[in-house]
Order: sequence, then structure tokens, then C-alpha cells
Amino acid sequence: MRYFFESSVEKGEGDYVIQIPFNVWEVCKLRDVIHGEVVLDNKIIPCELLPLEKGNYEIHIKEGADISAVAPGEPHKVLLHVTGSLIRMDQNSPYSFDNPIRKIDGMKVILQPEDGLCGQACVAMLAGNTIAEVMSVMDCREWQATMGRMISALNYYGIDHSDIIMYTEGRPAVLPKCCIMMEKMGRYCHYLIHYDGKYYDSNLGVLQEYDMSKLLGYLEIKC
Repeated sequence: MRYFFESSVEKGEGDYVIQIPFNVWEVCKLRDVIHGEVVLDNKIIPCELLPLEKGNYEIHIKEGADISAVAPGEPHKVLLHVTGSLIRMDQNSPYSFDNPIRKIDGMKVILQPEDGLCGQACVAMLAGNTIAEVMSVMDCREWQATMGRMISALNYYGIDHSDIIMYTEGRPAVLPKCCIMMEKMGRYCHYLIHYDGKYYDSNLGVLQEYDMSKLLGYLEIKC
């Protein structure tokens, strides 16, 4: 999976360091030292993700890497590629991207019966399924739905999506026709659906407007 965000490159002790704006445990479902690649100034550069605490990580690039064109301390667009960051739950799926569970040509809001099920509700809205059925596919209960599990569930249902999670961190953004939106809510993320100019929130129902300053990022759903 790939993650697109804006961050600065800082000079560390013997390497370069980039801060990651999301919780790596929650999104990537990986721990310890993680190997990946970043694209900076159109160059693909090997890197390591080194843990700080509680799922927060930094990107470390060895000093010998050619990033001379990247000014330290200034914001840069970063594309991070981490392999093996999804849970495989699609091996025995009857669906595929060529044969999805449904064609997304409309959206109906699904309200979560209790707090902590917004991720499952988003997948249920996209799949046209119930939250209970989605929970059995994702194998997670309240407060356990991460973006990684949601993407794996989308793959199970054959719902095509971008392979890049766009992190806007409150900056102005033009959303695609359909996407899963993430907003920070305390220790967790809250998820909702944008479809054709409306916002489908499992807590609040269908919204006509949304405060983009609350948006952490989004994943485009192809429809």
C-alpha cells in the first residue's frame, strides 16, 4: 500500500528523518522496524520506518541517498510505499474487481447501532451489506476497524479503490466522487463516506456539508 502526505526532511545523526502523520500500527498492521520506499523529488529511495512509541514512527533515509535537491526543514510531498501492510481476507472470496458485490451507483446511509463501528458501517454502505455481515468478514469488533482492515474488506467484496491513501491533514482538498474519509477523533479515527457531493456519516446521517479542516485523509473508491 502507498501513503501520500506532506512532511519535512530533517537532518539526523548519520541519516535523514521524515515524520509520518499517521499511526503505523493502526494503518499498516506492522510492527518493529519496517522496510519501504519513499518517492522524493521523483526519485525512489529505500528507507526504514523506525518506531518511536505507541505506533508512531519516523522514516529514516541513509545519509548516502541522493536527496540533495530536497531542502531540509521545508514541506515536501512524500509518497511512502510499504509492502505486506494488508491483512489477506480475500483468498476465498466469491468477488473480484471484475465481479464486485455491487456496482456503486448510489449510496444509502447505515447508522451504527453503537459507538466504535464506523469503519464497519462504511464498508457496509459501500458493499450494500449489513454491519453484522461486514464484521464477520473483517473479524473485528467495536473500535477495531483500521484502514488496513477496511481495505482488505474492500478487496474481499471486489470494491476497487486507489492504492494510495491521501493524507490532507486539514488542508483544503477536492474529494473524488466516492471515497472513505478519515477524521481524527481522540485516540481513534472516525470514518465516513463521501459520495457525489454528500457525506454519509454512521453517527449523524446524510450531511450536505463537511468541515474539511477536520479531515485527516481519504481513500478513493472507484465507481
